Amino acid sequence: MTARGAAGRCPSSTWLSPRLLLVCLLVSRSIAKEVSEHCSHMIGNGHLQVLQQLIDSQMETSCQITFDFVDQEQFENDTVCYLKKAFFLVKDIIEENMRFKDNTPNANATERLQELSLRLRNCFTTDYGEDNKSCVRTFHETPLQLLEKIKDVFNKTKNLLETDWNIFSKNCKESFDKCSSPGIEMQQKNDLNPNKFVFHLLVPGIILVLLAVGGLLFYRWKRRIHREPRTLTLNSSVRRPEGSPLTQDEDRGVELPV
Repeated sequence: MTARGAAGRCPSSTWLSPRLLLVCLLVSRSIAKEVSEHCSHMIGNGHLQVLQQLIDSQMETSCQITFDFVDQEQFENDTVCYLKKAFFLVKDIIEENMRFKDNTPNANATERLQELSLRLRNCFTTDYGEDNKSCVRTFHETPLQLLEKIKDVFNKTKNLLETDWNIFSKNCKESFDKCSSPGIEMQQKNDLNPNKFVFHLLVPGIILVLLAVGGLLFYRWKRRIHREPRTLTLNSSVRRPEGSPLTQDEDRGVELPV
């Protein structure tokens, strides 16, 4: 009986497995479809308009702020990996650098952008190196320039998601590893550039040489000024006075005995 019962349950088990598998596949496909449609249309034109309003409302100033952002030059033509790296940095910038008085239009706009950043996380796969400082350097720019960078990131992300909702599943580990070093180390590397090293070495040397030559010329000129009156005095003392006896005898043509 037990064997029959066990044997009798086998057909039901083998009959249910394909059905369960089919259900799982249908559910996963529906979820994937939801995610695809969700990511493709997550960034709307309204979000870009909000960013443009933030840009237009900024006062023109030469004052600069400091922030960390992606060094785009290190990604060459790899726009996808550049945006994957920039996305996580934009989220931090919105929270830390874009602060406005509560309940103002600009404050409400930044809150809307923060919510969008949180929802967009589902459209990006996490790769090694996204949260560290590789491919990142420190910028010193105006608030207007910062907002332009953020708008450019959202605009490019929107266009790529509309083309292929799964485009940010690309593994960017290799691209991140190609970045030479974090921003601070990159700056040190630039400081060790041979041309810059020679320049910084030669300039102080040239200045010291010029100062030495200038000091020597000034010393010689000063010495010359002090010597000229003394020379004139000696010349005048050596010159015979007009009324001296020797002069008078010469004028009279006195002949001396041989």
